[in-house]
Amino acid sequence: MKADKKPDNVVFNTETEAYDAALKPYATSVGAPTISTTDNTPWKNRSITKINHKIETKYLELQAEYKKMMEEFEYNKLIFDAKFTFEPVVGEIYHLYKRDNGETFLSLIAPDECSFNALGSFYLNTDQTWQKV
Repeated sequence: MKADKKPDNVVFNTETEAYDAALKPYATSVGAPTISTTDNTPWKNRSITKINHKIETKYLELQAEYKKMMEEFEYNKLIFDAKFTFEPVVGEIYHLYKRDNGETFLSLIAPDECSFNALGSFYLNTDQTWQKV
């Protein structure tokens, strides 16, 4: 063994010419605590379950919102395709009817005041969209 060579159990940095065992990020002696990796599988599984639940919930919310929007679109299309000879006033309720020939029309007359085939009553919002009552 050379005179300048240190034994294997001694931590000596030859570049800085210093004993730097305390500066190492790992154990340098037999009596040091063992370094073991943490098992993060349970944490990953919990996180995967949480994110899957969150995404599924958001998907169902978006799906319900889409259905609501499409229903609103269909009502508005039905009313705008209907025949009416007046300008509807915002905030009022109007009634949609269907004639025997299949033509639809919008009226001020309530279903209990007439004998027309009623399709529904609708409220005109301030943003000019129709909402089913």
